[in-house]
Amino acid sequence: MPAAPPAPVTPDIEIARSVPLKPIVEVAADRLDIPEHAVIPYGRHKAKLDLAYIDSLRANPRGKLVLVTAITPTPAGEGKTTTTVGLGDGLNRIGYRAAMCLREPSLGPCFGMKGGATGGGHAQVAPMDDINLHFTGDFHAIGTAHNLLAALIDNHLQWGNALDLDARRITWGRVLDMNDRSLRRIVSGLGGPAHGVPRESTFDITVASEVMAIFCLASDLTDLQRRLGDIIVGRNGKKEPVTVRDLGADGAMAVLLKDAIAPNLVQSLEHNAAFIHGGPFANIAHGCNSVIATRAALSLADVVVTEAGFGADLGAEKFLDIKCRQAGLWPHAAVVVATVRALKMHGGVAKNDLGRPDPEAVRRGSSNLRRHIANLRQFGLPIVIAINRFPTDTEAEYGVLRDVSAELDVPLEVATHWADGGKGAEGLARAVDRLLQRPASAPRFLYPDDMKLADKVRTVAQRIYGAADIVIEEAATRQLAEIEALGFGGLPVCIAKTQYSFSADPNAKGAPEGHVLPLREVRLSAGAGFVVAICGDIMTMPGLPRVPAANHIGLDNAGQIVGLS
Repeated sequence: MPAAPPAPVTPDIEIARSVPLKPIVEVAADRLDIPEHAVIPYGRHKAKLDLAYIDSLRANPRGKLVLVTAITPTPAGEGKTTTTVGLGDGLNRIGYRAAMCLREPSLGPCFGMKGGATGGGHAQVAPMDDINLHFTGDFHAIGTAHNLLAALIDNHLQWGNALDLDARRITWGRVLDMNDRSLRRIVSGLGGPAHGVPRESTFDITVASEVMAIFCLASDLTDLQRRLGDIIVGRNGKKEPVTVRDLGADGAMAVLLKDAIAPNLVQSLEHNAAFIHGGPFANIAHGCNSVIATRAALSLADVVVTEAGFGADLGAEKFLDIKCRQAGLWPHAAVVVATVRALKMHGGVAKNDLGRPDPEAVRRGSSNLRRHIANLRQFGLPIVIAINRFPTDTEAEYGVLRDVSAELDVPLEVATHWADGGKGAEGLARAVDRLLQRPASAPRFLYPDDMKLADKVRTVAQRIYGAADIVIEEAATRQLAEIEALGFGGLPVCIAKTQYSFSADPNAKGAPEGHVLPLREVRLSAGAGFVVAICGDIMTMPGLPRVPAANHIGLDNAGQIVGLS
């Protein structure tokens, strides 16, 4: 007898619309005791918090921080944001005052390959269509501030170039919050003297902008403007750096970001508070929400659950070595999210075969999970493994994972938050609660500030990625020397590489060892306070897939958005 066809899955957007939302002013008051005067509504269900009120909270950091990260992502999915939301709801169900801190989605992946980024099933933040599409305008403000600087640079060249900017050595391009490969490299200023100075330039996606990184690492408006002023846009005729401050552009850029820098407050489908603010990618940037939002949440909640982008090798490492180092934060515990389906892919199973039970493939794929656990232990963090349950999972496959859990001496919880919301994450919440009862560990970074930049990259490659060594291309060698000569050798490194593997080869699944990490380019982000190390074939302006998600997004006859998942 043929197997029954799988039951139809209700789209996330329909689940989200089926839950009546509370007024955001009510959520702020009920969940976090935020007074009405501190809530700046953007409609009924989303708001920003007043910066003066946030500044008044600084003397009261009371909460404990929980980091949610994951195994190396696969097309099978892991559900890290879904688990973050489910865990936040679960912690509230067992008696904590918990809040969530997430990144804002980029329109690029929403209309490209990934779809929405507000969680899934019954573990979502809402209003999901607003959050995925423009939200409170933060990304527009960031892109506009970035492109204002680009326009001022070209205008400076047009009107005499008093700073002697070398048009061939300008490193500041333009950005767009959309995947558009045709704009990666451009020539601008064509058409004669009235239309500007012709020069080669670039477009990156907005989430890769240094302005986005600064936005997420700044502690307040004053720090924001200082960091913007520190941005290096290029070199003059003497090869000396020229900054935003030299151009007199830092004030205008800060003005464009003045309202955006206030963190956004929304709610889960269970009406718990969620901060969603900032959104740098984790494969080409540092992959964390804003410091301002995280600190505000820690002053208002007992526990704050936050996520770091992609797998722990990219997101968690940068969260700890960049964000926590700069902001003086440190998580009390870490949750590593995995799925049986994704582990089977790491064990060599093709995507079309993932529905078939295969405990041995799970065992093989567990090498990836083991590597991530070992990596997080280098930072001294207590860990719990969260298995995001799928209907095709079997008890035999869970048995393999429980054996792995016992061998690693790391607790494991199978969670059903996608189907059951916070109730399905109560077991995970209790496991996290047990870790929260332990004394907090002291920050333990992977490398010291005074290590040479190349050695910092090598340290991450060897200790986190399992590489034998790095190979530094000639251009990168020169760039490293220039950055250190300018006095920026003490900055942390932000490695840009594929998110799909520990190596630079996206097809190398599991836990590859002994590979060599290619360092082909180095970029100084002086305002953000880190050095970007571009390793392998990684693009800071993604392209659209053959069939982009945009082809399935539209409006129905009632004017409701459909196809946004």
